[in-house]
Amino acid sequence: MQTDIRPESMARITTKELADAFIEEQIAAVREQVGDKKVLLALSGGVDSSVVAALLIKAIGKQLVCVHVNHGLMRKSESENVIEVFKNGLDANLIYVDATDRFLDLLKDVSDPERKRKIIGAEFINVFDEEAAKLDGISFLAQGTIYPDILESIKQAEGKKAVKSHHNVGGLPEEMEMELVEPIKLLFKDEVRVVGEALGLPHQMVYRQPFPGPGLGVRCLGAITRDRLHALREADAILREEFEIAGLAGKVWQYFVVVPDMKSVGVKDESRYEGWPAIIRAVNTKDAMTATIEELPYSLLHKITARITNEVEGINRVLYDITPKPTGTIEWE
Repeated sequence: MQTDIRPESMARITTKELADAFIEEQIAAVREQVGDKKVLLALSGGVDSSVVAALLIKAIGKQLVCVHVNHGLMRKSESENVIEVFKNGLDANLIYVDATDRFLDLLKDVSDPERKRKIIGAEFINVFDEEAAKLDGISFLAQGTIYPDILESIKQAEGKKAVKSHHNVGGLPEEMEMELVEPIKLLFKDEVRVVGEALGLPHQMVYRQPFPGPGLGVRCLGAITRDRLHALREADAILREEFEIAGLAGKVWQYFVVVPDMKSVGVKDESRYEGWPAIIRAVNTKDAMTATIEELPYSLLHKITARITNEVEGINRVLYDITPKPTGTIEWE
C-alpha cells in the first residue's frame, strides 16, 4: 500500500510559476525512473489521469501508451468522449478496451462497497497486464493517484479508521509486475488543476467534473444490476444536462445521481408503481477533504424531478442529499 506522506515543507501549488517548477521536477523524476522503457497509463479522461497523460507526454513522448477501459460503469457517452478528445484531439497513443461484460460478471451479487472497489481495482490491473503483454517494453504503470486518495485509504498513525479504499491505492495485487509511476500523488485536487492549466490543457478538460475510478459502481448502491445501472446512467445524464442549462456546470464542483438497491411504492398511470429513488448529490470543495452543499433552487429541483421520473424507467422518486463532508463523504460508497 502507498504510504508516502506529503512533506510539510512542500509549498502549496497556487501559481503558474510554482506549477512550472513542479512540472520540471516531475519530468526529471519520470525520465530518471523510466529511462527508455514504455509506460502504460490508465486513462479515464478525468482531470487526474488527463494531467498525468499531458505531463508524461511532455516527459517521455511516444513511450507513453494510454489505455482507456470501458468497465461498463462509465457515464452516458463517456467512453466516446474520451476517444474523441484524446485520440483525435490530443493525438494520444490510445488503446480502447471494452470490458463491460467482464467487470459486470465479476460484480454480480457483490453488495459490499469495499469488495466492489477491490474487485474493480484488481480487474483494472488484470486488464492492463493483458494489454502490456501485447506490447514490447512495457515496464511501468502510470496512475492519476492524488493525495486525498492516499489520506482516505491508509490508517493514520493516531489509529483513525480509513474512510474508504480507492481503486488505485491499496487495491493493487502484490504480484503486479509493473512498477508504478504516480507524478501527482502528493497534490490536492485544486493543485492538480493549476498544474493542468500550466501544461496547456484546455480549460474545460482541467475543470472537468471529477469521476471516481470505480465509476457508477459506487453510485449504484449495493449489488449492481444492469437495469438499475441503466436507470442510474440515464438519470445522471439528465442531471448533468439540466445543470448545464442552468449555468451550474462550471459553478458546482461535483454533482451526480445515486440509485440505491431499494424500492418504494409510487403511482404511475393511476396504478401502483414500485421504483427506485434517484438521489441527487451536489457539492463544492477545494481539496476533496471537506465539502459543502450547493443550495439548488426549487424550480430546478422540480424540473429535474419531473424529467427523471417521467423519462427514466424504474425510478419513481427524486431526493436531494444535503449532508456536508464531514459527516458524509462525497460519494455514498
